[in-house]
Amino acid sequence: MADEREDRRLIGALLRIPREAATRQVLAGLAAAGFGDLRPAHFTVFQHLPLEGMRLTALADAALLTKQSLGYLVDDLEALGYVERVPDATDRRAKLVRLTARGRRVDDTVRAVIHQMEADWAAHMGQNNYDHLLQLLRALITIMET
Repeated sequence: MADEREDRRLIGALLRIPREAATRQVLAGLAAAGFGDLRPAHFTVFQHLPLEGMRLTALADAALLTKQSLGYLVDDLEALGYVERVPDATDRRAKLVRLTARGRRVDDTVRAVIHQMEADWAAHMGQNNYDHLLQLLRALITIMET
């Protein structure tokens, strides 16, 4: 493997490569658990959808997608049985998107896969290095969010 002086990859690649590896592991874990019909695009909904549910417009805003694009993903997930649309208790004209029991099992599965992946990465890097990586990433995110 090339040493650090020879590695000329830019920050985008350095962030993308581990993300793509995580996506592959999550997809494999989901397939093994019987959720092989999910695609990476669906992850956007799961990532931003709180357990109590959320209106489609707010979900689209959180995911930085148009309402139409997110609506397509929600329609697909609803047809697959992962989410449902239910009346919003605060406004009966509005609907909330929320996870079904099947969707909550996906969330549990993803969390288990990610926790195992983190443990593997920490074992390879050393726990102190992994903790430092998380600290640096959180600091970077804090800078970006201000």
